[in-house]
Amino acid sequence: MTEVPAPRARITITYCTQCMWLLRAGWMAQELLSTFGQDLGEVALVPGTGGIFTVACDGELIWDRKRDGGFPEAAKLKQLVRDRIDPGRDLGHSDRK
Repeated sequence: MTEVPAPRARITITYCTQCMWLLRAGWMAQELLSTFGQDLGEVALVPGTGGIFTVACDGELIWDRKRDGGFPEAAKLKQLVRDRIDPGRDLGHSDRK
């Protein structure tokens, strides 16, 4: 019997095109892909409007610019994703103050 691999996490970053936040969204996607590599199944950039900037992991909102007060630092975003997909993982310098 062949073992089916566990589904990997899907991250969506929704950014405001009116605010020109594509580069910020792309940079955050790159940071997540560099850190989590094969643990992520996909990082999707979703264009939006109205000042939106949100990050979701498997459909669960983990960061909202309006709710959380601005943009996440890269280390904070990595911690939020890690806490969803692999809570025991050490992020090295991203976990240190």
